[in-house]
Amino acid sequence: MVRLLLVAALAATSTALAIGRGTDQEPLFTIQLEPGVTQQVTEAEKLALKFQGKSFIDITNRPNLVQSATTDASVKAAAAVSYPSALNQTEAVRGLISKLSRENVQEKLTTLTEFHSRFYNTTWAKDASDWLLSEVQGLLSESKAAGATVKTFEHRWAQNSIIATIPGRLTDKIVVGAHIDSINQEGWEARSPGADDDGSGSITNLEALKALLSDPKIVAGEADNTIEFHWYSGEELGLLGSGEIFDSYAADGVVVMAMLQQDMTGWGNNPMGVITDYVDQGLTAFIRLVSEYTDIGYVDTRCGYACSDHGSATAAGYPAAFVIESDRKIDNRNIHSAKDTLDTINYDHMLEHSKLVLGYVYELAFTAL
Repeated sequence: MVRLLLVAALAATSTALAIGRGTDQEPLFTIQLEPGVTQQVTEAEKLALKFQGKSFIDITNRPNLVQSATTDASVKAAAAVSYPSALNQTEAVRGLISKLSRENVQEKLTTLTEFHSRFYNTTWAKDASDWLLSEVQGLLSESKAAGATVKTFEHRWAQNSIIATIPGRLTDKIVVGAHIDSINQEGWEARSPGADDDGSGSITNLEALKALLSDPKIVAGEADNTIEFHWYSGEELGLLGSGEIFDSYAADGVVVMAMLQQDMTGWGNNPMGVITDYVDQGLTAFIRLVSEYTDIGYVDTRCGYACSDHGSATAAGYPAAFVIESDRKIDNRNIHSAKDTLDTINYDHMLEHSKLVLGYVYELAFTAL
């Protein structure tokens, strides 16, 4: 019954999004299971795949999310970018790292997990994205960063995605992302705190943004490239929010030079996992270099196709990388349940990921790519 309630709630949002066989039949969605492999499924079938551990991108009405099929010259140019082979901003990055706060991370993650659920098509989820938007607005306002903005990217479901932009001399973008939504496979009404998945990544990036905005060069708009922090809605049901954002970027010829995803950063006490499959290998090599800013190091690991929002960037033709809390062989079995709670979180581990984000963003912000 609970599972049926979840399906019913999802189906309520499907009319505008889906490819239907007819008004008297259940709508269908087109999902991409790996590059070149698509399937049409119902909401119930999509949920079944999700809870079987299958990763996919919902490409319904998202024509630019077909890996390697883009013909946009600016996107292809971004895919061929050459990343630095040495760290060039160590003094500035170390200074920013010193401003990271464990107490602040704990406080913000506590608030985010207090929403009953962040299931993407609920008022709880909308309230959570509104809260996060207000937090980012406060950071930008306090910093007085030149030209910096934050906006919602609205979807045809309740929860918004959020995009914070810090302009540089060029409009070419350096993006860091995480997803706001959470899910409990027992049903859409069930408690879904999502402390690790992906409250941890969302707050990891929020804390990195806070530290970054203390840098006078960043605030003055002196970076070479524009920086964007994204928080995506609907990751759990096929990378929905990031899919719409990167589909629109590709359609508009937006140049993204690099995208780094932070999904699950707070569980365990292990070297962070650098994902090696379905990512840009040049950017991933640079991420290994940037890991020198952390104290825990990394291990290479694999995740499978479309296992987080970097998959949307990759599918749109943009260079993307993904770093997770550990080797994928070490699973946090609390996720997608009411057990994904604060008492499982290692806040120091989250800060290690914040260090990585700061290194990644600052090094590339001041590199003419």
